[in-house]
Amino acid sequence: MGKVIIGIHGLANKPDPETEKQWWQAATEEGLRRTCKQQNPPLAIELVYWADLLYKYPLHTEEGFEFDSLYNTEPYYEAKPVELAAYDDGWFDLARARLTETVAAGLNAVRRELRTDWLTDALVKAKLRDLDFYWDENRKIKDRAGNLRTARDVLQAELARTLISHHQAGNEIMLIAHSMGSIISYDVLRDLGYPARQADVAYLVTIGSPLGLDVVKEKTRRERWDKKVRTPSIVTRRWINFADPRDPIAVDTHLAADYAPNSSGVAVKDDLVLNDYHRGETQNPHKSYGYLRTPEMSRLMSEFLGLPCNA
Repeated sequence: MGKVIIGIHGLANKPDPETEKQWWQAATEEGLRRTCKQQNPPLAIELVYWADLLYKYPLHTEEGFEFDSLYNTEPYYEAKPVELAAYDDGWFDLARARLTETVAAGLNAVRRELRTDWLTDALVKAKLRDLDFYWDENRKIKDRAGNLRTARDVLQAELARTLISHHQAGNEIMLIAHSMGSIISYDVLRDLGYPARQADVAYLVTIGSPLGLDVVKEKTRRERWDKKVRTPSIVTRRWINFADPRDPIAVDTHLAADYAPNSSGVAVKDDLVLNDYHRGETQNPHKSYGYLRTPEMSRLMSEFLGLPCNA
């Protein structure tokens, strides 16, 4: 029995499994070292990796092959000393959150009145190809055993197996879900709580999540017959949603108004952060490594692990 941190990446190609796992670990340790003064934190991230189920070859960083389409232009690297800073929420952030909620409520009302579910589906197919791939019931890929199944079933099974295994071992779980991985995680956590409870997740942490997108919430409501989406029942302690306001994927940075608490009263708490990741002059506020080393993430991880954080 112990505490385990499980990460799940999003869609798009990745480096090989061991490299991606090492970089998630390194980014997390960097944050704990710099924010919480933890030089050798007792953690080991277990990464749910499934890019190899969608891509034949992983990304690489081998010099001399920069022209290769598989060359990784965004590897992990340590931030400069002055680059890690906590986010200071202001009036603009609150106004943005309320505006997003108002617009979403208006769109939902129009959709219900005009019965435009077909429009939602058309938008996904035209503009959100990753989501379309995930939701397409006719899209089949091979699972680890070589069997053809829907892409959604295969990707969900990768995470479900890991969560159930650790639950059966009596481990307390923190699940960190990045980008598209947060949609997969949400579906898996809802399914593992019904009809029989198969696992418990103490901390759910979403980073750079598109769960606030109207098309995502509407799809979830339609599939589960929910009047309002909610925190999965198997989340027992906390759901924290970290988002950088500049992140184009986490365009709705505040999920609290969209996702109701579960039956245990666990509600999503939104926390804005500064994702420092950049390569030269090019910033990427959606990058997982930048989210993993933010001061807010480091303090939350210290709380979960029971470590002091002398920030």
